[in-house]
Amino acid sequence: MTEDDLLHAETYRDRVSTVTDKGDRKWVYATKPSGKWYNYRTYVSYFYLAIFFVIPFIKVNGMPFMMINLLEGKFILFSKIFWPQDFFIFAIGMITFIIFIVLFTVVFGRLFCGWVCPQTVFLEFVFRPIEWLVEGSPAQQKKLNEGDFTLEYAAKKTTKHLIFLAISFLIANTFLAYIRGLDEVVKIVKEPIVEHLGLLIGMAIFTLLFYGVFAFVRDLVCTTICPYGRLQGVMFDKDTMQISYDYKRGEPRGKLHKNAVRTEGDCINCMKCVTVCPTGIDIRDGLQMECVGCTACIDSCNEVMAAIHKPKGLIRYASENEITTGEKFHFNTRMKAYTGLLLVLMVFMAVLIFTRKTVDTYISRVKGQLYQEVEGNKISNLFDAKIINKTREEIPVTLKLEDMPGQIRVIGGHQIVLKKEAVNEFTFFLDIPKEAVKTRSASIKIGVYQGNEKIQTVKTKFLGPFK
Repeated sequence: MTEDDLLHAETYRDRVSTVTDKGDRKWVYATKPSGKWYNYRTYVSYFYLAIFFVIPFIKVNGMPFMMINLLEGKFILFSKIFWPQDFFIFAIGMITFIIFIVLFTVVFGRLFCGWVCPQTVFLEFVFRPIEWLVEGSPAQQKKLNEGDFTLEYAAKKTTKHLIFLAISFLIANTFLAYIRGLDEVVKIVKEPIVEHLGLLIGMAIFTLLFYGVFAFVRDLVCTTICPYGRLQGVMFDKDTMQISYDYKRGEPRGKLHKNAVRTEGDCINCMKCVTVCPTGIDIRDGLQMECVGCTACIDSCNEVMAAIHKPKGLIRYASENEITTGEKFHFNTRMKAYTGLLLVLMVFMAVLIFTRKTVDTYISRVKGQLYQEVEGNKISNLFDAKIINKTREEIPVTLKLEDMPGQIRVIGGHQIVLKKEAVNEFTFFLDIPKEAVKTRSASIKIGVYQGNEKIQTVKTKFLGPFK
């Protein structure tokens, strides 16, 4: 090992790849990759972007396909409305999602980061291509940034940042459509600005946030800000699939000399795997936190291997065991345990979603009120009822006492019509014949009917006289 290699080994992990030894920002000028994996990622990313921008326009039965209205606590997923009362479903969903992320990371490493993470997709397939188009190649970009302020500099920077701002504004409006619904966004656009000044300020803030992330912060999100990158180290094991450099085949490195017998490894130290990396790392140094699994280094290395007539795959998807021992991937005990738990949670969550009630009823006696003896030798209790209608239609309902005689008298004497997407509150008296009340506190059941169809049964307590 040379003196330079020893120095590199000693200083290699004393800072992240995007910071210089003086603590300054190290700007990454990534070369545009090309190859099989980049093509696959392009197809996935364009499909992802199409889905992202199209979903707000999709409606089913007059409802958005997906809407996450945090302001009103109303969520629509797959055209089903969920309210804060359904929070337990979201809790189960969040647990399922976390276990899925852990399982996915244990098996496939940071595949999510490189293929479908919004940060990666927007940066690598929207903003960076625009930068290549406006400012030129990475070498030209670096020369432009390090040169003097000229008319060319001003024109290119202004053009790029105006386009970045426009796209950020489009992204912010799309997110608003996910929160408020497309119809509401269109309505807001048509109405005077002064009526929605607060929303306009919020839109400006989110636009500048997206602009700042993709124009300036960029790879720092992956290397410094995102907690997932920090946590991946405790999820990986020796069987985790990751982008790996086959050091057994590639070392020792050496330049390629024409017509000379090669005694070194297959790596010719061309540094192409470094120049295409969006976080500026050298994959040959082994597994690193900054690697987002984007496959750019695989494509660049395969291109070089094909040019020098060597087998592809010097850099490839492989586990540590596969590189060190030649052992093929296998589904170990931890993976099986995570998978089993994930399947149980997914089935449980599916049952919760499909058995979820569209009408939820809560009935309880009015606190502090004793029973009353009323005409007809009956015992009467006063009840409060809250009925949550989660649908987008008004529903007429009636209440009936189950399994015993009795009469329900709604205060006001009107029929109960549940307002759509609302909590409906009302009060009623329940009269039960005195001879039917056997205990001081009796358990009763009240059925909630829509026409002749019973949609829910609610249990509560009825207070009677001492026996």
